[in-house]
Amino acid sequence: MDERLKKQLDFALEIDKEKNIFRQTHLSGHGRNENDAEHAWHMAIMAYLLREYSNEPVDIAKVMLMCLIHDIVEIDAGDTYAYDAENLKTQKAREDAAKERIFSILPEDQKAELVALFDEFEAYDTAESKFAHAMDNLQPLMLNNNNGGADWREHQVSSKQVHGRQDKTKLGSKKLFEVVDDIIKQNIDKGNIREDE
Repeated sequence: MDERLKKQLDFALEIDKEKNIFRQTHLSGHGRNENDAEHAWHMAIMAYLLREYSNEPVDIAKVMLMCLIHDIVEIDAGDTYAYDAENLKTQKAREDAAKERIFSILPEDQKAELVALFDEFEAYDTAESKFAHAMDNLQPLMLNNNNGGADWREHQVSSKQVHGRQDKTKLGSKKLFEVVDDIIKQNIDKGNIREDE
C-alpha cells in the first residue's frame, strides 16, 4: 500500500472514535445521549434539506463537509457542553491541539484542506459557516424540544444562556431563527428554560 493511501485509511479509522464521544443532548423520543458522529450526520442532512432557508446562496457540499468535520477535534478535546462556562474557557486550546494531531494523520494537502474548512467554520465569517452554525444550533434544540426540554431542565439553563447561543442562528437563516425563537418561547412558558429576571 502506498503512503498516501495508508494515511487516508489511518485517518478514516481514527475518526471512527467520534462515535464514542457522547453529548449532553439525548436522541429524540427520550433515547440515550447522542454521539458526535450522529450529531454531525444529522446536521449535514438537515443542511441539505433546509438549504433554501439560508440567508445567502451557499455551496451546500462545503456546508455539509463543515458539518461532518466540525466536531472531529472532540475525539481528543472532549465534548464541551454549550452552557458550561468553565470548560468553555479552555475549549479553543484543547481543540487547537486536537486539530493539529488528528488532521496531521492525513496527507499534507488534505490536512491543509480540512484544517482550512474547520477554521472557516470556527471563524463564522462566510455564508457557508453561518449556515453550518445554524444547523449546529437548530439540531440539538430540536432534539431537546422533542424530549420535553429535559436537558434544559436538568442543567437549569436560563433564557439568557439559550438566547446567547441560539440568537446567532439568524446570521445563517432568519427563517429558521423564527422556528428557533418559537421553540425557546414555548419552553420558557412550560418552565423548561428558566426565565432570567
